[in-house]
Amino acid sequence: MEALENFLCKEFYWLHRHPEVSFEEVETTAHLYNLLVENGVRVLDLPLKTGIVAEVGAGGPVMALRADIDALPITEQTGLPYQSENTGVMHACGHDFHMASVLGAAMLLREQKSLPGTVRLIFQPAEEAPGGAKLIMDTGVLDDVQAIFGLHCSPLLPVGTMGIREGAVTASVDRFLIYFRGKGTHAAHPERGIDPIPVAAAFIQAAQTIVTRNIEPSEAGLVSITHVEAGNTWNVIPDEALVEGTTRCLSAETRALIRRRIRELAEQIAAAYGAEAVTDWYEGPPATDNMQKWTALARRIAHEQNLSVEEAPTSLAGEDFAFYQERLPGCFVLAGTGASAANHNAKFQVDPCALLPTASYLAALVRASFAESKD
Repeated sequence: MEALENFLCKEFYWLHRHPEVSFEEVETTAHLYNLLVENGVRVLDLPLKTGIVAEVGAGGPVMALRADIDALPITEQTGLPYQSENTGVMHACGHDFHMASVLGAAMLLREQKSLPGTVRLIFQPAEEAPGGAKLIMDTGVLDDVQAIFGLHCSPLLPVGTMGIREGAVTASVDRFLIYFRGKGTHAAHPERGIDPIPVAAAFIQAAQTIVTRNIEPSEAGLVSITHVEAGNTWNVIPDEALVEGTTRCLSAETRALIRRRIRELAEQIAAAYGAEAVTDWYEGPPATDNMQKWTALARRIAHEQNLSVEEAPTSLAGEDFAFYQERLPGCFVLAGTGASAANHNAKFQVDPCALLPTASYLAALVRASFAESKD
C-alpha cells in the first residue's frame, strides 16, 4: 500500500499545481488519459472536449464512480510547496483530491481479477459551471449503470471519517434575474416617470419573507440577493433596475414554492408602483438524494474499512452529482480531509493523508455494490 500512497500523493500534487476552470480542463484531461492508459485502464472514446470516462472489469452489472475535475478562478494563498502554478486559478474545492481518490480506487479495482462486473470511472468536467454532469449523461454512458457513487472532501471532518446521510446532502440551486422596468426621467422631476429603484428595493425587502413566512420553519430554504444594478449617473432616474440572486433548498416542494413566490412578489410589487417585472429563471441542479439502500451500504463499508462514520452535515451549496441521481440511484458521501479554511477560500487545503483511506473506501464500496445490485 505504500507504493499506492506514494503514487496518489504524486498525482494529487501534480493536479493541485495544474488547475483549470470549467470547460477548459484540457491539460488535466490529457494527463488523466495518459495516466489511465499507462496503467492498463480502458478509456472510452466519447465526444467530450474535456473530461474522461474509463472502465475496469467486464460484463454486467455496471457501477459508476464519479470525480469532478475543474477548479475555481481564485488566486491561491496557501503557501503549500505544491500550490497552483496557474495564476488566478486554484483547486479550492478539492476536485484534485476527488480525482486522485478515484484514480486510486481504479488502481485497486484493476488488480482484482474477480471483479464481478464493470466499474465506469467518470472524470467529469465543469461541476462548478455547472453543466458537466449533463454533458456526461448525453453521451449515454450511464444508460446501463445500476448505481453511481460520488464524494466530496470535507474540512469539517477529520481524516479517517466519512460523512454519510440518507436523503439530501446538498441543496438545489437556482439563479434568477428580475428586470424592474419603469420609465426614465430627469431626477428633478420623478413625477414624470416611474422610478424602478424603489420597486427593486421593496422587492428585496419582501423577498426575505418567502423563507420566514411561506416555508415551514423546520424546512431548509434560502433566498439571497447578490447583485443589484440601476442607472449610470447621478441626475437621471433610469428606465430599469436589475435584481439578481439565488435560491437554495432541500426539497422539490420548497423549490417550487420559492420560485412561484419570487415571481408573484416581483410582479405584484411592480404593479403596485405602476412598473413591470420580467423574471429570467435559470434552474441548476436539484438536491442530492441518497437512497436508503445505498446509504446503508456506504455506512457498512466505511465501518468495515475501519473508518469513523458521522451523519453528513447538510449544506445549501449545490452539487451537480444530483443530476445523475435524477436518472439512477446512488450515494454521495463526504470524506474527511482535516481542518482547513472553507471550500472556495484562497487558503483551502486538504490533508494528503486522506487519499489512501478514501481510495480504499471507494474501491471497497463499488465492489460491494455488485452484490447489493442483485438483491
